[in-house]
Amino acid sequence: MEKIKLVVEGKELEVPKGTTLGEVFKELGIKDAVGALLEGELVDLQTPLRRGGKVKPLFRGDEEALPIMRHSLAHVMAQALKELYGPAKVRLGVGPDTEEGFFYDVEVEGRTITEEELKKIEEKMREIVKRDYPIVRKELTREEAKELFKKLGERYKLELIDEIPEGEPVSVYEQGGFVDLCKGPHLPSTGKAGAFKLTAVSGAYWKGDASGPQLTRIYGMAYWDEEKLNERLKFYEEVKRRDHRRLGKELEFFTIENEVGPGLVLWLPRGALYRKVLEDYLREEHLKRGYQLAYTPHVGRAELWKRSGHLEHYKENMFPPMQLDEEEYYVKPMNCPFHITIYKTRPRSYRELPFKLFELGTVYRYELSGVLHGLLRVRGFTQDDAHIVCTPEQVNDVIRETLEFALQVLRDFGFEEFKLYLSTRPEDAIGSDEQWELSQKALEEAVKASGYEYEVDEGGGAFYGPKIDVKVKDAIGRLWQLSTIQFDFNLPERFDMTYVGPDNKLHRPYMIHRALLGSIERFTGILLEHHAGLLPFWLSPTQVAVLPVADRHHDYARRLAELLTAEGFRAEADLSGERLGAKIRKAELTKVPVVLVVGDREQESGTVSVRTKKEGSLGSMSLEELIKYLNELQRSRR
Repeated sequence: MEKIKLVVEGKELEVPKGTTLGEVFKELGIKDAVGALLEGELVDLQTPLRRGGKVKPLFRGDEEALPIMRHSLAHVMAQALKELYGPAKVRLGVGPDTEEGFFYDVEVEGRTITEEELKKIEEKMREIVKRDYPIVRKELTREEAKELFKKLGERYKLELIDEIPEGEPVSVYEQGGFVDLCKGPHLPSTGKAGAFKLTAVSGAYWKGDASGPQLTRIYGMAYWDEEKLNERLKFYEEVKRRDHRRLGKELEFFTIENEVGPGLVLWLPRGALYRKVLEDYLREEHLKRGYQLAYTPHVGRAELWKRSGHLEHYKENMFPPMQLDEEEYYVKPMNCPFHITIYKTRPRSYRELPFKLFELGTVYRYELSGVLHGLLRVRGFTQDDAHIVCTPEQVNDVIRETLEFALQVLRDFGFEEFKLYLSTRPEDAIGSDEQWELSQKALEEAVKASGYEYEVDEGGGAFYGPKIDVKVKDAIGRLWQLSTIQFDFNLPERFDMTYVGPDNKLHRPYMIHRALLGSIERFTGILLEHHAGLLPFWLSPTQVAVLPVADRHHDYARRLAELLTAEGFRAEADLSGERLGAKIRKAELTKVPVVLVVGDREQESGTVSVRTKKEGSLGSMSLEELIKYLNELQRSRR
């Protein structure tokens, strides 16, 4: 009989091939293990061993064993559904573990599972855990497996059996009469499961194919102990509270779910005003730093996209072509070819470089409907797009200045924690050794000089050049990738970009793609969630709300709003007939940062009662003190 060698907790042993780790651990006196790592791969105690190696037993509470426990809870949930709705009425799709829990895609005949039913399903799951059923693995022939799942009416499992490669074992796991097709790994018994909570229900196409059947996906979260589970549940409650889709509706910023089409954003008046402030800021900051502005069309000839390589490498993400004057045109997925065309409108001298072109350019990309998500994933969006064309001698200064610019802009929007990523030359790189060496060195020196933590992704650059990505940490600890500084050795060649050097000869320039925010839409979603809707004073569409206590204070409130507007602030007086409490609630809901309440005392003394969302009541101020305070808020970008 063939033997395999194992090393378990420093002990070397030989066992017959096909032995399980459950048998090995029993022989060694290792109790209460729930799984193991075999050469770093998760395995359970039930699977016959087909290879040897170093074994690390895993126990309840071990972080590394969480995927095994979560996977088993997916099966517990499937069993609970069968018991609640009838075995013949529940057909199972797939049920894997996830980063923080598990899900199962199911079809329940005659009904759609709703979130109101999750508590009932959870209770049944707790019963199954308490019963502590042994989880038993069995290996079947392909024919035996097909016969079993045909008898059970599991048509989706029959499809999965057909996809198992020849020569691989067909395995099932059984617990308390419930059986499921699965590779594993799983716990030794249901009673070994930890703390869990069912969290959400959504629709899911079978195998992700929109033309196929739609199943119900039920999500759960699981950790070994209740404390960690509750901590993560509170975190996700906070995520829900900050959800930009809800905030965007409350703030009256934008609408997406409308007749226009999925993934296409309509900016409402308040959102449009916010966006104007943001765009004005971006243009001013770019002009200060020597960038020139550009506006380019939304469509271009097919030939342009052939030359850029987009039709060869990116066509599946582009909208279908349109026919104009017997030529094909595409709506643009990128701004780069247009900016290159602007650069090439006349010969360029080294004296004109670096040539820095900036555009708030709207692009369109065909994203599948299943991945669209509020402002974070849309089909039409505006990039704060810039392209910098420079000489080799200018590369170091350009990269340093560009990274400093990116970090300063992100700080102005209220982000304080950054992590930088440097992606270097991949195996399929184009461009010369000299180009890669020069560009990578410039990027590395810039990230080091920034003083922020960074990681090097060796070989993670694009084939056409290395890059820096800047990720920001938001108020609840999530990392978001925003700024990108990307070298491109491909497009200067494709478009034959040149400049006249000091030697009066033509030279190939370096080109850098650069976005600070990424896109206005995605950045707005991230920004709203970071600030929980309460934008910095300088960016808020309505900075000051003036609320009169009664009708007799309307004239004073109106004059105050007009005075503040003349001073350059965005102020509104609420002259509706509602009570003061309702006016305050409205200002709170729309996250107006500064609220002025004016009644008899304020009107007589020519003062205001000041309240802010961040600092609460600031008491009474004269108009002179108020304007000084507001100017300080504006300057500090708080």
